[in-house]
Amino acid sequence: MDDRFPDFTSSRLVAEPRANDNAAPESVSELAGRLKRMVEGEFGRVRLRGEISGYKRASSGHVYLALKDDAALIDGVMWRGSAGRLAFTPQDGVEVIATGKLTTYPGRSRYQIVIDHLELAGEGALMALLEKLKAKLAGEGLFDAAKKRPLPFLPRTIGIVTSPTGAVIRDILHRLADRCPTHVLVWPVKVQGEGAAAEIAAAVRGFGALPEDGPVRRPDLLIVARGGGSIEDLWCFNEEVVVRAVAASPIPVISAVGHETDTTLCDHAADLRAPTPTAAAELAVPVRADLAHSIATLALRTERCARRYHDRGREQLAALVRVMPRRDALLGPQRQRLDDAAGRLSLALERRVTTARRNLDRHGHALRPAMLTQRLAQARARFDGTARMLEQVNPDNLLQKGYVRVVAKTNGKTVATAADARAAGALQLHFRDGVLDAKVERAGGRAYVEPTQPTLL
Repeated sequence: MDDRFPDFTSSRLVAEPRANDNAAPESVSELAGRLKRMVEGEFGRVRLRGEISGYKRASSGHVYLALKDDAALIDGVMWRGSAGRLAFTPQDGVEVIATGKLTTYPGRSRYQIVIDHLELAGEGALMALLEKLKAKLAGEGLFDAAKKRPLPFLPRTIGIVTSPTGAVIRDILHRLADRCPTHVLVWPVKVQGEGAAAEIAAAVRGFGALPEDGPVRRPDLLIVARGGGSIEDLWCFNEEVVVRAVAASPIPVISAVGHETDTTLCDHAADLRAPTPTAAAELAVPVRADLAHSIATLALRTERCARRYHDRGREQLAALVRVMPRRDALLGPQRQRLDDAAGRLSLALERRVTTARRNLDRHGHALRPAMLTQRLAQARARFDGTARMLEQVNPDNLLQKGYVRVVAKTNGKTVATAADARAAGALQLHFRDGVLDAKVERAGGRAYVEPTQPTLL
């Protein structure tokens, strides 16, 4: 038995130093450190092939996952700097090849690999990742045909998201200039490699965020374009961040990525897929010459229609003129009736004048001065007789004989009965030499007249 270790056959409550024992007990941290140095010194950098499990990206930006095969599993960590350089978004179930340094994590007593570089394990793994992401996004409705919007017929401004160098942007601008020149805004981005997906997504969102009435006018149409390449070269257009940005764009999007046979998830999310960038320019605007020809054709058709209506109207007018009666035929009966009426009017006026003259002669003798004087004398005699009659029936004449005329003060009517006097209340007594106001009072059950202030005539 090794003398450095105590004999555990005898039971002791407290550990005691042994003779010739110079090795003090190790702490857990010391042992964990020795294991860490041993593993790192023995293995150094390794490349592991396995399937991703438990993928998680922390808020700090670090990535934690596990790599497994049919019989074993090893933990892995990828620090934020390395995770930011990933060319794809890892997902559970995807087979990858991880390159890094084998180490241990003393806090959990586990060994793990610190991953510096993570790659898909072949094109099969890449396609599996693509199909998995496609199914996920399709399940969310990002590829629904009902959400596709029609393109504007003649966009005034077109936004292009592509590399500022290379043949793609030159081909698009050249084809736009040939067909129908329009205002173009280019948002330069990387279309391959590290950070390309983030730049493309930011460009699409940036165009959509432009105000419609701002100093830089928001485009009416977007073209996301790239030339051909392998599936690895085009992979940034399959990234979830790009697909979501295209699907959420408030501006209609044409996806023109790769050649005719290349298809990316960006194509499914866009409102229209173009087989090539040049074809995207052709789909974006009509041919100016065709527009001019169409306008000229429509103008000619409009002119012909207007001339046809004019000619048809003139023919209809001529036909109506032919069947309408002539003016003399229309006005002849009226002219004849006018002549007859004029003749009858002349005869009627002559008869009227003759009758009036005869009446004047018959009644003219009554207008002689003697006759007028006689009639005036007769009228004056009738007037004088009427005046004498009025004087005789004037009730105020009786006042000279001592009578009094009683008048209701309210309405000036003559009071003839005691009941009318009681009803009137206020009276005026008209005497020969003046008027006396009076009012009716009741005393002892009998009514009597009490004089008030007299009024002289």
